[in-house]
Amino acid sequence: MLVAHRIRLDPNNVQASQLARAAGVARFAYNWARKTDPTLPAPSQLALRRQLNAAKREQFPWMLEVTKNAPQMAIIQLGKAFENFFAKRARYPSLRRKGRDDRFTLSNDQFDVNDQRIRIPKLGWVRMREALRFTGRIVSAAVSRKAGRWYASITVETPALSLPPAENQGAVGVDLGITALATLSTGEVIPGPKALRTLLARLRRLGRELSRKMKGSRNRAQAKLKLARLHARIANVRRDGLHQLTTRLTRRFHTVGMEDLNVKGILGNRRLARAVADMGWYELRRQLDYKAAWRGGQVVLADRWYPSSKLCAGCGHRLEDLALQVRRWTCPGCGADHDRDVNAAVNLKNMAVSSTVSACGGEGSGPARKRRAKPAPVKQESSGMASFE
Repeated sequence: MLVAHRIRLDPNNVQASQLARAAGVARFAYNWARKTDPTLPAPSQLALRRQLNAAKREQFPWMLEVTKNAPQMAIIQLGKAFENFFAKRARYPSLRRKGRDDRFTLSNDQFDVNDQRIRIPKLGWVRMREALRFTGRIVSAAVSRKAGRWYASITVETPALSLPPAENQGAVGVDLGITALATLSTGEVIPGPKALRTLLARLRRLGRELSRKMKGSRNRAQAKLKLARLHARIANVRRDGLHQLTTRLTRRFHTVGMEDLNVKGILGNRRLARAVADMGWYELRRQLDYKAAWRGGQVVLADRWYPSSKLCAGCGHRLEDLALQVRRWTCPGCGADHDRDVNAAVNLKNMAVSSTVSACGGEGSGPARKRRAKPAPVKQESSGMASFE
């Protein structure tokens, strides 16, 4: 099983300059090899590497100042991009840009990790903000810069992770929303961090300040960095909140029932797009998938058209229509008074339990499909607030 841990680096000024130089070499090699005519047969990454090795000592001697992995891995990545393009799985590879694609990759024989340090060829030991969380065979490391800060995403091949099972081995329904991030079938309401909404005024102000700076000036570069760091902060606050919620759910419950929402389609609604994107619905489901699998649990997804809000959790009566602005309703069948979100969460829990019983050979049915996270690469974000033990 492959897992990745993304750790922030703490380089000094000389090391930061060398990291930027290595990223520049990787970007140049990628763009240099990309100039291949798309009408010709697909070039292999081995042929592209041979061409660059033959030319770099005479034409590009400055490439020898950084680790050889930087251009080699960039061309390997381009070779895979070409394979996807000629197989009609992706578009023609685009150029990498300075400031946006500042990254390079190291293979496992080109670096070492020791406690809170990583050794990079021709650079030496660079401090990390925390130690590597996983144990096993180190596969690779991707070094990248985001908002002026350097990170190393270290991929480790480890046996299937096995954390302690959920506390009560029960089931819970999770109804996602925009007023509150999640409503549980237990009645709990999780508001969510709403990072973008909280910092939107500051974000707009920094955007206006950037637009007034002269292009190419140092002041513009500083204003651009401020704006980028605020965007990064918003993303980090949102991600940390999702990690804390998903960890708490998988610790408490063995089975999680939720809707298979068409997030991309919902984002097409201009009135809801910002609020939906600020909540991070898809990222929440992705984290639940692999964290539940680590604890031997499962995520059960309801059909996209499952009427969780319109069904009475008590008697099963279904309403023909329920407007979005109606937050409470009374069942015509049994007279029960329902909170829209709590009722939907209870229905999702019942659906998950029914589907699990059916899958085990008992009686039960539900418009759902059981989803176990496959042992695919997952990325852990470094955070001092969330725990994964």
